[in-house]
Amino acid sequence: MKVLIVKNIARESPGLLMEILEENKIEFYIYEYEKDRVFPSPEDYGAIFVFGGPDSANDETEKMIKEIKGVKEFLAKRIPYFGICLGLQVMVKALGGNVKKNPIKEIGWRDPKDSIFKVDLTDEGKKDPIFERIEAEFDIFQLHGETVELTQQMKLLGTGEYCTNQIVKYGENAYGFQGHIELSPEIFYTWIQEDEDLARLDKFQLNKDYNKIREKYESNGKRILNNFLYVSGIKVK
Repeated sequence: MKVLIVKNIARESPGLLMEILEENKIEFYIYEYEKDRVFPSPEDYGAIFVFGGPDSANDETEKMIKEIKGVKEFLAKRIPYFGICLGLQVMVKALGGNVKKNPIKEIGWRDPKDSIFKVDLTDEGKKDPIFERIEAEFDIFQLHGETVELTQQMKLLGTGEYCTNQIVKYGENAYGFQGHIELSPEIFYTWIQEDEDLARLDKFQLNKDYNKIREKYESNGKRILNNFLYVSGIKVK
């Protein structure tokens, strides 16, 4: 079954997901608004991934209006959904939830206490199949200034100290992550050069933190993505 990948900006690529798709010969299509103004139809795909970008889901641009409308159609058809950063916010917005400014910007690896950003799974999260063989607390990379408000139909699977709603689930197969679990080395090194918020941070420290936690970080990211593909019926374990 073909997978749809929605890129909101060129540098926010699929990363670890691409490695999994290519390794398992899973067919995919990458949609970018600037190249193809018509949002793809849910009839053609077995799952959808929406990645991050500098937009806000509150933007009233043609791009965001089309993307939210398109995602709403995928969710209505119960197509398995995986959103990261803006992808989470688009999902929540499409489902009638709100996106608002977070109390602080979460940027990079380290929080205001100079500790690595963590996500803690809730009791619901610990039981969810996409977190099979994932520890209840894990490291995550952050790059956002907004957060989401959940509707009654959503479940909170993971929380953070400075942004409570970190991982959200809707229905049986729609997930949104506020933080990034998909970073490959290529993406990481591109971001710290090109992103305005990351460019203000100490690159030596960013690289040092990345090298220290990379092995576990990538293992967790690939396992979560693999678990999602398995739950979606796209990949056999």
